[in-house]
Amino acid sequence: MPIKVLIPTPLRPYAGNQSIIEVNAQTVGEALTALVAQHPDLRRHLFSEDGKLSSFVNVYLNDEDIRYLSKDATPVKETDTIAIVPSVAGGR
Repeated sequence: MPIKVLIPTPLRPYAGNQSIIEVNAQTVGEALTALVAQHPDLRRHLFSEDGKLSSFVNVYLNDEDIRYLSKDATPVKETDTIAIVPSVAGGR
C-alpha cells in the first residue's frame, strides 16, 4: 500500500528534489528500504555503515517518534505519513 514519506529540505537534493515520496510498505522499515531503493543517494544520509538507522536521523509516524513505538517494525497503513527529521546539532 502507498505510504507518504516527507523528505526534509536538506535531503531533497538526494531525493530528486521531491518533498514527498510515495512508497509501498507494510512497516516503517520497509518504507525506508523502498525509499533508498528509489533514491540510493539517501542511504548514506539515513543509515550507518552497518545498515541501521543513523542516530542522527529521527523518524516519525504521524507525529509519533518510532523509537517509542516498534522502531522500524512499526506497522503502517495507507493513511499514515512518515516524516524524516535530521537531528540538528549546535551549541558552544
